[in-house]
Amino acid sequence: NQKKALLELVKQFEKENNCKVELTELSWNDGKTKLVAAFNSNTAPDVLELGSDWVAQFSSSGVLMQLNPDSIKIDKYIEFSKEPCYWDGHIFALPWVVDTRVLFFNKDILAQSGRDVNPPQTFSELLELSRSVHLGNNIYGFGSNGSDPHRLYKKILPFFWTFGGEIFDKKGKLKIYSRENVNALSLYAELSKSGMIETQRQLDAAFIQGKIVFWISGAWLIEKIHNENPNLNFGVSPIPNYQENKGISFAGGEYIAISAKTKKSSLAYKFANFITDGKNAVKFCKSVNEAGFPADANYYKDESIMKSDYKRVFAEQLANSKMTPVHPKWLEIEEIIENAVVQVIYEKMGADAALRQAQEDIEGLLKSK
Repeated sequence: NQKKALLELVKQFEKENNCKVELTELSWNDGKTKLVAAFNSNTAPDVLELGSDWVAQFSSSGVLMQLNPDSIKIDKYIEFSKEPCYWDGHIFALPWVVDTRVLFFNKDILAQSGRDVNPPQTFSELLELSRSVHLGNNIYGFGSNGSDPHRLYKKILPFFWTFGGEIFDKKGKLKIYSRENVNALSLYAELSKSGMIETQRQLDAAFIQGKIVFWISGAWLIEKIHNENPNLNFGVSPIPNYQENKGISFAGGEYIAISAKTKKSSLAYKFANFITDGKNAVKFCKSVNEAGFPADANYYKDESIMKSDYKRVFAEQLANSKMTPVHPKWLEIEEIIENAVVQVIYEKMGADAALRQAQEDIEGLLKSK
């Protein structure tokens, strides 16, 4: 679906600009490695798509073109999507589409357990319900993302943020070891005890099969459910609250950047502006459910992509979501955080000790060149 939708837009651009666009497909597993290799060998594409948490590494390395503010319209994009665009006060990328994760829940299992089929409003309720519906190896109360590079951090950060924690404070000081984050990780570990600990792919499959009651996932899962188990009685709701704090989820996005060494800068600018333009991003999001929402604020809640109740829940959650810190070493930081979570959910370390160690490891990383 993604390729088909993208090709339709590319054909439109080719026709309007009398040119040919060559597409190269990359995956999240090896895409960054291939892009780094392409830049190192001077074979980088003119225009490239980057995940929101990749942008800082590339923009800080001098391989992306500094975008001229007069040639783009940065103000038209949703406010929270702008931060990854900047490095050292300059713009190096444009937001294309944004999305978030929400809580999926199995209504039938809740009803069979004699529980209210409405979703939990707080993390305390989520923990209590997950424990009560956990029925051994057949039904799991919660889907716990275990060791799963580049995915696990997207599940634990909402816990940190909702509990009032941060990775860096507003002054840029590292705050991974904090009472708030320790409490959040402790609760995630408690949920894991009544949950299935697996990769995101396996947990998506288990939820579709009706084996998991609560699971935090993305819009791609809705289409999978409709294709693989259309009779599954499920719902989606925002991330639960914690005390007075409203539930905060992870916001991700796709960004468009231009190679600093492109020989077709004028055409590259045109393509970057074309693909991120709201009316074209809407076309893409309509065809690709998991693509999320246009980052163009004028099209963010376009009626054509807000028809389903599910989509409205994602839009509601996106209004209370955050992106990862903009840092050139974020991918290494992310790995340290994920390793700490794994140590805790497999009961090799307590949350306090694991985050204290993570704080020390990240501090060491930040001091290194």
